[in-house]
Amino acid sequence: MKILYLDCGMGAAGDMLTAALLELFPKQDEIVRELNALGIPKVAFTRASVAKCGITGTHVTVTVDGQEENEEMHEHYHAHEHEHAHEHEHAHEYEHAHEYEHAHEHEHTHTHHHSSLHDIEHIVNDHLNLPEAVKQDVLSVYRLIAEAESQVHGVPVTEIHFHEVGTMDALADITAVCYLMHKLSPEQVIASPIHVGSGTVKCAHGILPVPAPATTSILRGIPIYGGEIKSELCTPTGAALLKHFASSFGEMPVMAVEAIGYGMGKKDFPVANCVRTMLGEAKDQDERSILQLSCNVDDMTAEEIGYAMDCLFKEGALEVFTVPVGMKKCRPGTLLQVLCKPADRENMVQAIFKYTSTIGIREETMRRYTLSRSISAVETPIGTVHIKQSSGYGVQRIKYEYEDLARIASEKNISISAVKDMLNDLEH
Repeated sequence: MKILYLDCGMGAAGDMLTAALLELFPKQDEIVRELNALGIPKVAFTRASVAKCGITGTHVTVTVDGQEENEEMHEHYHAHEHEHAHEHEHAHEYEHAHEYEHAHEHEHTHTHHHSSLHDIEHIVNDHLNLPEAVKQDVLSVYRLIAEAESQVHGVPVTEIHFHEVGTMDALADITAVCYLMHKLSPEQVIASPIHVGSGTVKCAHGILPVPAPATTSILRGIPIYGGEIKSELCTPTGAALLKHFASSFGEMPVMAVEAIGYGMGKKDFPVANCVRTMLGEAKDQDERSILQLSCNVDDMTAEEIGYAMDCLFKEGALEVFTVPVGMKKCRPGTLLQVLCKPADRENMVQAIFKYTSTIGIREETMRRYTLSRSISAVETPIGTVHIKQSSGYGVQRIKYEYEDLARIASEKNISISAVKDMLNDLEH
């Protein structure tokens, strides 16, 4: 399985993710030319090699009409109703985590126009030279941002507007990441817990905590942490891209890394200011590593537990079994234990919550040792019988398939032990 791992130890932003993914390709200049041919109005991509804390990586710059836009123009979206009274003459002062994207103090007195989500959909669907799947990814990311802004500002999604000065810049970041993801086509994307920074950020609407409200809304349910760096490390765009593409968040899985990318920011910190990407093949630890997921239930009938067990097997569980236990208040209960492969963790957790009444699941990583197994079909005078053969660690075992024994026993109206005796006699 091809896995893409995103190390977000210094947060994430659109341009950093673009650069980190770009580095995974052997011919980066060709990919940049492809990005410039996507048809994003007035936008041009350029790349440059930069170093942070002794690590060399790539920084991607987006210019619109030949100018690099400022941070606040595309990372902090403001929600507006269709009819709003205030004039758009803002003096933004951002102490932003990623100076890599832009200047901190920016004043502009011209009137701003705005783009709605509908306008973004029009640009993406009618003007961009993209595969349909990539267009849908771009719009899905924008909807995550719009929904977050809707919740923060208390207005419907249809009334969310994005400042036009940042529209093309933000669209470039989002489109580039979606396009590069499409070209890489990983089977699974896993991201680390996200470092969001700490402190505050000042904008025209006032002083906001870090992470910004929209970022916090997008990252609901995703593991994040603050730390000592007093800057905003994860932008709304970065948060939405991670949420859309990552299927899980946690430690790097066991994998054989084939390509590594460093997407650099401009600002310097004591820690290398970058997003790191690793692309490679998943490696099971000699098939010995398994997970045991456990939960206690005391309000399910035997029939309900039996049905849940059947469903968990269908979802891919390696083993499902129950143990009678005594629970608090001296109530009898059932300990349900499920064994599964680490790659099936998320699917199995969802299934346990779906088919049982539990409100909590415990996880334990275990190692198992198994014999090599094979199944062969043997034609006998009493019918076809499948034989399971297991070997290894100096032992060898042979066992008849139960379903075949039961079928023959039913056909001949004899016991299963009698069928085994008949098969043993045939072998001799």
